[in-house]
Amino acid sequence: TYGTNNEFGFDYLRDNMARGLDGKVQRELHYAIVDEVDNILIDEARTPLIISGVARDSSNHYQRFASLVRQLQAERDYTVAEKERTVTLTETGIERMETALGIDNLYGSEHAEMLPYLDNALRASVLYRKDIEYLVKDREVVIVDEFTGRMMEGRRFSEGLHQAIEAKEGVTVQRESMTLASITFQNLFRMYPRLAGMTGTAKTEEEELRGIYDLDVVAIPTHKPIIRDDRPDVVYKTKDLKFRQVVAEIKAEHEAGRPVLVGTVAVETSEQLSRQLRRARVPHEVLNAKNHEREATIIAQAGRQGAVTIATNMAGRGVDILLGGNPEGLARDQLRKQKVDLLSIPQGEWTRALDMLDRGEDPHAASDGAWVDTVTEVHRQVEQERQEVLSLGGLHVVGTERHESRRIDNQLRGRSGRLGDPGSSRFYLSLEDDLLLRFGGERVSRIMDRFKMEDAPIEAGMIDRVIENAQVKVEGFYFDSRKNVLQYDEVVNEQRTAIYEQRQLILEAADRVPIAGAMIADLVSDQIEDAFELGEDEDADEALRPLRAFFPPDSTRLPVPLLEVLEEDREALRTEAEMEAILLGGIDDALAAKREQCENDDLFRQVLGEVMLGTIDSLWTRHLTDLDHLREGIGLRAVGQIQPIVAYKQEAFNMYSLLQTDILEQTARTLLALQLQVAQPMVRRQPAFDRVHLNRQNGTQATPVQRRRSAQPGRNDPCPCGSGRKFKHCHMRKRPVPAG
Repeated sequence: TYGTNNEFGFDYLRDNMARGLDGKVQRELHYAIVDEVDNILIDEARTPLIISGVARDSSNHYQRFASLVRQLQAERDYTVAEKERTVTLTETGIERMETALGIDNLYGSEHAEMLPYLDNALRASVLYRKDIEYLVKDREVVIVDEFTGRMMEGRRFSEGLHQAIEAKEGVTVQRESMTLASITFQNLFRMYPRLAGMTGTAKTEEEELRGIYDLDVVAIPTHKPIIRDDRPDVVYKTKDLKFRQVVAEIKAEHEAGRPVLVGTVAVETSEQLSRQLRRARVPHEVLNAKNHEREATIIAQAGRQGAVTIATNMAGRGVDILLGGNPEGLARDQLRKQKVDLLSIPQGEWTRALDMLDRGEDPHAASDGAWVDTVTEVHRQVEQERQEVLSLGGLHVVGTERHESRRIDNQLRGRSGRLGDPGSSRFYLSLEDDLLLRFGGERVSRIMDRFKMEDAPIEAGMIDRVIENAQVKVEGFYFDSRKNVLQYDEVVNEQRTAIYEQRQLILEAADRVPIAGAMIADLVSDQIEDAFELGEDEDADEALRPLRAFFPPDSTRLPVPLLEVLEEDREALRTEAEMEAILLGGIDDALAAKREQCENDDLFRQVLGEVMLGTIDSLWTRHLTDLDHLREGIGLRAVGQIQPIVAYKQEAFNMYSLLQTDILEQTARTLLALQLQVAQPMVRRQPAFDRVHLNRQNGTQATPVQRRRSAQPGRNDPCPCGSGRKFKHCHMRKRPVPAG
């Protein structure tokens, strides 16, 4: 099966939200071969695929805090940690916010719900820049992929950050969403028993691919030797000086007749450079997120003589830039100018003619159409132009900034000198570039000051080493970040796998009555166990109290009056075994009676599936939200000398135990209270998929949810002491309860 990584991930999630086996589309996972494997398994490793639904209307707090944050000043009111990508209010900033909000303590518990809005407003204002991290298109905020420079329409930042950016830009703030299901590419592809991939730039990531995915990296020698001239980097003090020299070099190469590909990091940079080239009267094409629909056309002709193409990051990755141009595309353009209907040309004849031209044969043998003459002439002109470009030195690549990853730089360089063709590349940098500001800029600045270099550039191997060391630091920083994310995500992944297996068992069961009966029986048995632990003198009374909660108060609504069974046999309830036998017998009779209300067994099977799967899905969705909120604050445990990941694992386990108890309770309540009135065949409901998007954020704040339990643990809750045992079996008899 051939497809995209995103769709394979969404298929997996949708399959595990299906209400019937006919709603599943994926086969059993076996072997995955991933193209551009480094991009998917490393660059996008921290990006969860999320299926989300609408949660609630957007709050006016977004606009309010966007307005307040605009009044803050850098350094005075907040500080920015470039490396960690965080914004922190100073004491002055806190005081200004408290004055503006009319409160005494911004971080008081009574104002806790405001903090996520403030945090997102700060990040949206300071860290997320228009035309770099996002665009505003048709009055909507659209994410720009940091690795490809392409727009990611339909995807939204999570946990309120997207709404904060919308408020910042003054566009409509859309409704907030809630996570229904999610998985990261790390966990998705690690589920395949066999995994392999291919890319031209994996060697620098060998350690991560082996450590996380257990993949060895093997470098395959090129078919022809690489003769590209990779020139040393040139470093200027300011961006202005850098871009002046970039324009001068582009103009010189253009006038010499060489094709030039210019790589930029952001849309904003590409448009700034485009304006400077227009002033210098250098014709060029711009390929960025704003005109990505022309990507194939622009890249196909980027190798023509004197062509200048500005492209963001890896746009056009995997597409060969043909020196002299793409003859097929040029032939189509020429035929359109001649008013030839391209649809009238048989596809087979067109393909055969092009193949024959590539082999140096006469294409007229493929077709006697007049269009063949045009295609032949265009092919001849392209070949002549190709030879001229080769004689001039091939494609010249100019990098306007070093990327945080060496792989991305290597991919840009790799556009030139393909298949043994000549080519050249050079990167122009400044001390104001993001990479050097965050890592290593001070060292280069000291070198320039020592040699009194104000306007003159540095071009030396020493600078290359400083920059490479900076990139290694960044790669290590992000590697550690991805490993940290994986540790937390593995906890969720284990729970996700267990829940999905639980769903699959229900989906595949030919008879779902035993499963439903077992779920209720587990709950009843647990309640009976609790009752008898309270003391022999009050066994029966205590048994009735919790069990009444699961049976409708009006016993006549039940096919078998379970409450009457409890009352009539009260004297017989002397042992756990006797009580369990009576109650479970009544439950079996109740389910059997409900089955008789249905017209057929298939309909009853479907009803049971809707109840059980619906309960699991709704509670799992709430559980995912709870885990997100747990993750938000777990870092504070480090203050108490507790490793956050250890605390997260323990509390996530306790929450999962609560989830399973809630699934049993809610399923029992629903099934025992269910009244079947069969008027027409039941139509199975599929979950409504509202909006599917990729979450690009980690560690964003979220509004605290109301917990469903009181501060006092329930009898079946995990004991807060952390032992992993139920509260009733641990500290319930040893009051007061430890705080954890």
